[in-house]
Amino acid sequence: MSSANLAAGQIQAFLTGQTVSSLLRALLWLVAGIPASVLLSRYVRKQLLLKYTQHQALLASRAVLYLSLGFVVVSVLDELGFKLSHLLGAAGIVGVAVGFASQTSISNVISGLFLIAERSFEVDDVVSVNGITGQVLSIDMLSVKIRTFDNKFVRIPNETIIKSELTNITRFPIRRLEIDVGVAYKEDIGRVRDLLLEIARNQPQCLNEPEPTVVLKGFGSSSVDLQLLVWATKADYLRVKNALTEEIKRRFDEEGIEIPFPHVSLYAGSATDPIPIRMVS
Repeated sequence: MSSANLAAGQIQAFLTGQTVSSLLRALLWLVAGIPASVLLSRYVRKQLLLKYTQHQALLASRAVLYLSLGFVVVSVLDELGFKLSHLLGAAGIVGVAVGFASQTSISNVISGLFLIAERSFEVDDVVSVNGITGQVLSIDMLSVKIRTFDNKFVRIPNETIIKSELTNITRFPIRRLEIDVGVAYKEDIGRVRDLLLEIARNQPQCLNEPEPTVVLKGFGSSSVDLQLLVWATKADYLRVKNALTEEIKRRFDEEGIEIPFPHVSLYAGSATDPIPIRMVS
């Protein structure tokens, strides 16, 4: 038998009715299964957002997506004649090899599970970790995605977050503003305190409870240092801080209260004696 006849026979054997039917069914699984998995994942996320947080809905929808895609892949392989037991055996061998080569990834996955269970932060929270501050976009099994305030995309491995100090800036509904104010030593501290409290109470976005407070921090090299403490909602934090800072400067100018800048005094001899002046023609 010639090689051409042998090849034709193999092609004819392959293109039997049963084989073509299996190929069509596998193709149908791919064409219909992948879009159906995506639509099911979106539907689950939309429904869970009605009762749960965005983070929980995102995790659940991704789990549904991965399980659905896995079911589609298994069904396609089954239609093509692959035995599941053989695939599992091969996957076990490959899994051992990959496990040794991806210890860092496994560590990130385990850290991701701790992050999900601990719930120190959620999607849309503003966090600060390792000097990076921004809004959380997603919490995945390997990393956390953050968008900074200057619109940069930052990916932080889960293991790094577990090992680092993390600050959730927007966890609670209200935040305290701390505005440092320095005045000249000649100023009446009581008058300055009353004026700062008046400015805070006249700002409509400042909360009355907890009430504003003025704290005397200490005596600086050129000024008496005070601190105005006021509370605002996390949504109004920056707006209130800017408004108060501008109003303090304006009112101090109106009231003649001096905000000193650093200066150095020169003395000749005793600190109580004036500097001698000699006229030179």
